[in-house]
Amino acid sequence: MFLLKNYTFLLLFCSFLVLPLNAQNAITIVPPLNIKAIVLKPVRPNTFAPIIKLGESLELSFDDINAEQRTYTYKIEHCDYNWHVSNILSTQYMTGYAQDRIRTFENSFNTLQSYTHYTLKIPNKTNRIKISGNYLISILDEYNNVIFSRRFIIYQPKVVVGVTAHRSRDISFINEKHNVEFVINHPDLLLNNPNEEIKVAVYQNGDWNSVLNNIRPKYIRGSQLIYNYVDEISYWAGNEFLYFDTKEIRNATNNIAKTRLNNIFNTFLFIDEARGKKPYSFYPDINGNFVLRTIDAEDTALEGDYSFLHFLYRYDQNFNGDDIYIYGAFNDWQITAENKMVYNDQTNLYEARIMLKQGFYNYTYVSVNNQGQLDKHTLEGSMYQTENEYSVIVYYRTYGELYDQVIGFGTTTSTRLVN
Repeated sequence: MFLLKNYTFLLLFCSFLVLPLNAQNAITIVPPLNIKAIVLKPVRPNTFAPIIKLGESLELSFDDINAEQRTYTYKIEHCDYNWHVSNILSTQYMTGYAQDRIRTFENSFNTLQSYTHYTLKIPNKTNRIKISGNYLISILDEYNNVIFSRRFIIYQPKVVVGVTAHRSRDISFINEKHNVEFVINHPDLLLNNPNEEIKVAVYQNGDWNSVLNNIRPKYIRGSQLIYNYVDEISYWAGNEFLYFDTKEIRNATNNIAKTRLNNIFNTFLFIDEARGKKPYSFYPDINGNFVLRTIDAEDTALEGDYSFLHFLYRYDQNFNGDDIYIYGAFNDWQITAENKMVYNDQTNLYEARIMLKQGFYNYTYVSVNNQGQLDKHTLEGSMYQTENEYSVIVYYRTYGELYDQVIGFGTTTSTRLVN
């Protein structure tokens, strides 16, 4: 068994840093390098985004590659519309303990990289969430230090949300952007001032960095709120996500050039060419998400092994010297030192190495300028044919209420553009 404690002191230090891409990232705590394979998703099959109906269940799991069976606790906090912790008591949003120990954990076996696997279900025997809203779950060590955090949303359907995707109405971007339109129907909810009581948040592919908010209805017709703007709810369509699959960790497969064993597995991907100037090419993806899996064993949670994924990227037009990152749900859409690429003058390629558990992964390449602004379309292009998922979250707070409820949730894909 090979026990990997860390990579380098520099990476360990930098792993706690996140670039200030937007206000939402102020609450995000990046995990240290010994914490891997963090998954927070609904218990329902074939779902990825941590958005559930009140009464449904979520599961959080992660690995600690120090494999020391440390004691971790979790803390759940209710947040407002802007992801600031709400000014309400824990007894107002949940029963039981808002902070408790993670009781389910086991050591890996038959793996080169040892780890301890932790699992937590919400709700569980010690707590139950009572109200809808934005939530933050934080994992703490034995010294009560937060080692990482994740967001999730619980909604209680009180309105019906109809969402459609369109090609951009702006002729300048008709081949590159999508517009999102939606209608909120509230026949059973009396609104005195919809512009103040109702707030919405729109996401592309469950990416927290993609949020569009503070949008007021364009029209109010009886019990309908209509949002059909030209530019206010517009996204770069982007490109289909790239992918690799390490379920057969010992062999080269699609998009994997070779594998080598050096204490643990090393997986070398084929060189990715920047697609910004290339025509659209269709292949199915899972919108930036990932699925842990292996065919080498029966239990991926405990027998899935790790490898260093070696990424190579050719991009010859980085005139502004922007930083390039590997991007996807595998690290909660975060920009960190670990997924930053470094330019190699000898190979003329951007290179990165990331330790990942066996599975099927979507990823793409993004750039970040020296102001911390994230650009998801220059490197890989943006074509209206790209399939994306768009989600609308509806929030409600009446006068005098202390917290924001989530009263509606709607989704659509750009597979069928309405126009």
